[in-house]
Amino acid sequence: MLRLAGKITITMEALKVWSSRPLRHLFHVASSSSSLLPTSKSSTFIRCCSSSSSATGAAAATTAAVPKQAGRGRRSPAAPNTTSTSDRDAIRAIRLKKVEELRSKGFEPYAYKWDRTHTANQLQEIYKHLENGEESNSENDRVSISGRIVARRAFGKLAFLTLRDDSGTIQLYCEKERLENDQFEQLKSLVDIGDILGASGSIKRTEKGELSVCVNSFLILTKSLLPLPDKFHGLTDVDKRYRQRYVDMIANPEVADVFRKRAKIVSVIRQTVESVGFIEVDTPVLQGAAGGAEARPFITHHNSLGRDLYLRIATELHLKRMLVGGFEKVYEIGRIFRNEGISTRHNPEFTTIEIYEAYSDYESMMNMAEEIVTQCALAVNAKLTVDYQGVEINLERPWRRETMHNLVKEATGIDFIELGNDLNAVKEATFNALNMGPNNQDRHLIEACSSVGHLLNEVFEMVVEPTLVQPTFVLDYPVEISPLAKPHRRHAGLTERFELFICGRELGNAFSELTDPLDQRGRLEEQVKQHNQKREAAVSKASDTKDDDDETSYEVTLDEDFLTALEYGMPPASGMGLGVDRLVMLLTNSASIRDVIAFPVLKIQQ
Repeated sequence: MLRLAGKITITMEALKVWSSRPLRHLFHVASSSSSLLPTSKSSTFIRCCSSSSSATGAAAATTAAVPKQAGRGRRSPAAPNTTSTSDRDAIRAIRLKKVEELRSKGFEPYAYKWDRTHTANQLQEIYKHLENGEESNSENDRVSISGRIVARRAFGKLAFLTLRDDSGTIQLYCEKERLENDQFEQLKSLVDIGDILGASGSIKRTEKGELSVCVNSFLILTKSLLPLPDKFHGLTDVDKRYRQRYVDMIANPEVADVFRKRAKIVSVIRQTVESVGFIEVDTPVLQGAAGGAEARPFITHHNSLGRDLYLRIATELHLKRMLVGGFEKVYEIGRIFRNEGISTRHNPEFTTIEIYEAYSDYESMMNMAEEIVTQCALAVNAKLTVDYQGVEINLERPWRRETMHNLVKEATGIDFIELGNDLNAVKEATFNALNMGPNNQDRHLIEACSSVGHLLNEVFEMVVEPTLVQPTFVLDYPVEISPLAKPHRRHAGLTERFELFICGRELGNAFSELTDPLDQRGRLEEQVKQHNQKREAAVSKASDTKDDDDETSYEVTLDEDFLTALEYGMPPASGMGLGVDRLVMLLTNSASIRDVIAFPVLKIQQ
């Protein structure tokens, strides 16, 4: 053992680890570890950081010794925000030695269980009456708590540890005289930040007002081998946050709060729809034909059946089969898979709720959408105003309801109803109204439209959609882009369909459902035909480059079983799909869909 000034002790194991490292690197570590140096001869302050804690000894003690030889009065470079790989390996080696030491002393560093009497939050609530300096140490006030150590300070014969569990944090007050046997020395030498600890003792509020567990005994329940991110910089690398979400939640507790709110939102959605008689059902994830939406599916192969299957791109067609079978109110909260692009609003794996109600039309689904969103907002935020990325969203009912035609006319002056069905004439009028010259980068989007209905939708998405910040139901979509919706009862060429927009993004999509099996077959066949034409054109265009990654390169087939089901008869019905991830984004003020998905799919790390 080597003892340095300030009563810092270095074990021989620690010296072996650090002695093999270049002196230049030790100088760098020294400059980045000044926060770990003792503040006086009798006290050591350890922060929740990438270094090992106090009597871990190695990193902190070595850095205490080196600067006098290396610094020569010059200012050290700024401390880095992250731990280098070599630092991490050294700390891991030291902690592995501690695992061996614990076992040699008869302690199991990976316990089976711990009998806990309270959570941190429960203790904060039960003992909020304690005055500063007051201790409650009767037999009834003996408590047992467990959680992860996220910070620690040591002062001679006294140590303070911050313990965090699922409910919050509480301080552990560790005094040498109170601890049994040689546990205080074990605390100093074997317990590190990141370890999961069980502790028992009485309750006290310190003179500074911090509620604390006065520890009589403790047990290391799980020995952490890797250092946590720096307490003051946190885990800031966005890619690493998504890739190692477990570390993200430890380093940034507010991240875990998002997923607690997500769970609450899903629970409230269920309560809301089931309170009016809807039944939750399960439909297949693996399907013989990907239907219910137009999207590129993931394809897999079933060995026993000897056939390709698709991961579902929607739950719609099987839920409608349930209506055919006699169910009148059904819903499913399920994962959807679409083999398409990734953005702040799109993830290849996402969650929706789809709801279907017999004997109703799309008006009832507007009311249901308002009810679901407002109930979730009240449950999570206790109010109907939401601050989303600096913009206040008012969710007070009723929400605006307007047709796509009128919204486009308001924004551009183009009246698609008056222009009629001459596609070329409508395109020319659109170019003029939007000032799209030959060199306009969006002109090709208009030129590619195959019908007036497609053109209307393109102008809407291009010009109107980003402006729909407050909740808005956009009504009556063209039939060409709504193959599963019932024809509008008053306006030819349109359907009884709405989409819900908040913050310039689609949150929900609903129809008065098409129940005519012959009309449905014709529309789906036309959809397949148009898709295959686009696919053939894309394949021809990409033949020179051998590029098969075009968004239309996948095959689309008819779901014959669904069409057969319709021929048995489906009652009049309305249906709606609502994006759960986007709703969570809105109610938790999350900028990216990856922030509300615990483990998003990422590129392979290079």
